[in-house]
Amino acid sequence: MLGHRQPLGNLNQEVWDLVVIGGGITGAGILLESARLGKKVLLLEQQDFAWGTSSRSSKMVHGGLRYIAQGDITLTKHSLTERERLLTELPHMVVRFPYIFPIRQGSFPGRLAMEAVLTVYDKLAGISDHNWIPRDKLLAKYPDLNATGLKGGMRYTDALVDDVRLVLRVLHEAVLEGGTANHYSEVKSIAKSASGFTLRVEDKISGEVLDINAAQVVNATGAWADLLSADIAKVRPQRGSHIFILEDKLPVQDCLTVMHPDDGRPVFIYPWKGQTCIGTTDLDHREAINLEPHCTAAEIDYLLKVANQQFAAASITRADIISTIAGVRPIIASGKGSDPSKERRDHLVWTAKNGVVSVSGGKLTTFRLIALDVLSALGWLDSKALKNAQTNTKLRCFNHRIEDPDYLNAPLVKVATGTALLSQVTWILQNEMVQHLDDLMLRRLRAGNLLVDGGREVLAQIKPLCLEHLAWDEAHWQAEVTRYQEIIRRSYAVL
Repeated sequence: MLGHRQPLGNLNQEVWDLVVIGGGITGAGILLESARLGKKVLLLEQQDFAWGTSSRSSKMVHGGLRYIAQGDITLTKHSLTERERLLTELPHMVVRFPYIFPIRQGSFPGRLAMEAVLTVYDKLAGISDHNWIPRDKLLAKYPDLNATGLKGGMRYTDALVDDVRLVLRVLHEAVLEGGTANHYSEVKSIAKSASGFTLRVEDKISGEVLDINAAQVVNATGAWADLLSADIAKVRPQRGSHIFILEDKLPVQDCLTVMHPDDGRPVFIYPWKGQTCIGTTDLDHREAINLEPHCTAAEIDYLLKVANQQFAAASITRADIISTIAGVRPIIASGKGSDPSKERRDHLVWTAKNGVVSVSGGKLTTFRLIALDVLSALGWLDSKALKNAQTNTKLRCFNHRIEDPDYLNAPLVKVATGTALLSQVTWILQNEMVQHLDDLMLRRLRAGNLLVDGGREVLAQIKPLCLEHLAWDEAHWQAEVTRYQEIIRRSYAVL
């Protein structure tokens, strides 16, 4: 278990086999798979765990239908195999869920094209799980759905997850396997040394700056990878934004995949933790990478337009939005200047001249496979061992049982209230390295995304627990509330 955060001064006396930089899903997966090999491995994250892309995804564990259309059958197969693995091993966290793709007269793709793609999709997953919904039955289920040209819908399944809870679950597993993880630890520089590498690291809690030594280093910082790779830039940062609205305003029981009237891109409308989520956008992110991203006014307009085009009677406006969320995807640039939505979503592992191994790109679903490719690049897995680890469906990713609170990890259950909320907060404060109020509210609980006004209503309830378990005094609490409210205003509110 993660437990409590250690000061960096407790960690710099070791010579680590590996330091992993980056505490998103990719870094967490590398920590887990390295520790499982018996390596002495340390993960360092400059912000909170999953602060970046891994808390701002579409919360889907899926194979990716569009990858089939792009001809990337291998990526789809790998993704679906990992999806089924996660569904089996973490059924309380990764939940199989129905998706519906409405088919309209004269629009692409049509019924036959979707039937063909989904037949391949199911075959690759080893299941048979799609069917046609006639027009009358689809409208009976969603009477407010735009009926113009509607012929029916194709139903299939993928899975939903709370992406942060998945990252934390991987980190818990990694620590139980012998790994060490520390957040708010910013790597300022990497230099070659006699024993491998020396990393200059700033403890962002204490302000202390010290050196950590490692035989090998992996740069798994996602959208930040080019800043540390000491190589030619390879990442094309792309922003994807979502909006959350009250479930009562647009109740859905499936993940509806609808085509945007402006550009023909698919947008998802789906339930998530008691509210309705609409997303995502797909734009080149041109702001400074170290600034927390936000959903722009234009992106809000874009998402409201498709929702109202599909459900005109709902008349959704900005006033109905609880919060927004924006993430920067680390897409490996093709160099072709493609439409952002047409760039491939596979990952890349490369080694710079200084010997630092970098990895970026990829999908939430395939974090284990990405980690295995990194271990191969480090020379820790030969080709035979790599292939076995990639393809052996009997190998488990999660071998330890964690007694966490009921429904904390469930992607379809509302933010807890009353004694259940207090039980969850107590467990989190004892086990998950909370340093700031936003760590708790925005990531571990999600109350900041899913409750009105950033969850202001629960602050008074959780205050005594924060004071008790984090040893905060009144002044510290007030400073954290001020910090949290500013983060909500700047990066999660409606602009």
